[in-house]
Amino acid sequence: MFDNILVPTDGSDCAQAAVGYAEDLARRYDATVHALCVADSRLLENAPHYDEVKKEREATAERTCNDLSAAGIQVERAVRTDVPHEAILRYARAHDIDLVVMGTHGRTGVERFLLGSVTEKVLRLSDVPVLTVKADADAEEDADDGATPLFSDVLVPTDGSEGALAAVDPALSVVAAYDATLHTISVADVRSLGPDVRTDTILDQLVEAARAAVDDVETRAREAGVDSVATAVEVGYPYAELKTYVEDHDVDLVVMGTHGRSGISRYLLGSVTEKLVRTSPVPVMTVRRPDS
Repeated sequence: MFDNILVPTDGSDCAQAAVGYAEDLARRYDATVHALCVADSRLLENAPHYDEVKKEREATAERTCNDLSAAGIQVERAVRTDVPHEAILRYARAHDIDLVVMGTHGRTGVERFLLGSVTEKVLRLSDVPVLTVKADADAEEDADDGATPLFSDVLVPTDGSEGALAAVDPALSVVAAYDATLHTISVADVRSLGPDVRTDTILDQLVEAARAAVDDVETRAREAGVDSVATAVEVGYPYAELKTYVEDHDVDLVVMGTHGRSGISRYLLGSVTEKLVRTSPVPVMTVRRPDS
């Protein structure tokens, strides 16, 4: 499934964490890693230090490729001068990229709710799955030099929608590649309940729908030959329940669907997926529905 993996890098700790994950995935999938460095054209137009910055980006890309090559990974090197997120998206389309792996700093406070980072823009606009990795993640340490799989427990949250189900196939692919356990959870969202005499009936319907959603994912997993599957149905607030499940069950990776918005709403925060990307202690892979 993942034959060409794109990892944008600027040499920072944040980007290097993503490189480690890209390397491990490439080894599992026998994939090519494309290391892309982008010099931000908005900061360099008519700037006297343009050549210096360009050389720095070239050197960063070369170091990344040398490290990956030394690890036995097939690599492609690219340097672009452009608006960073636009360069990443263009490169992904032009080179048949199957997965983008990017670092994220994981903000706190009011900044957590503001747009602006390259990673967040790529997350919203990418047509292919995007794996976001926290700056302090260490793939080599997590994998214990290959002795322990990087991903042992993979979580797929679902609400039964087409957007959520888009994440199932990529998740099953990772589960197969790493011989991992698949976890699937659906949360009956209590935010939809009000002070109504029918509340209990509505809650029962929500729980029933949540159970049907996880049963669907489990059936798909069994049909794909996955033996180790854990399911859960919770009642509460989706974001809080998902984060608690990740922490309580030692989940290594969350794979989530995103509806892929258009227009101005594409740039607004608020979805469960986006909140989890910012705060999850483990990497999150987001997958857009193909026709969105």
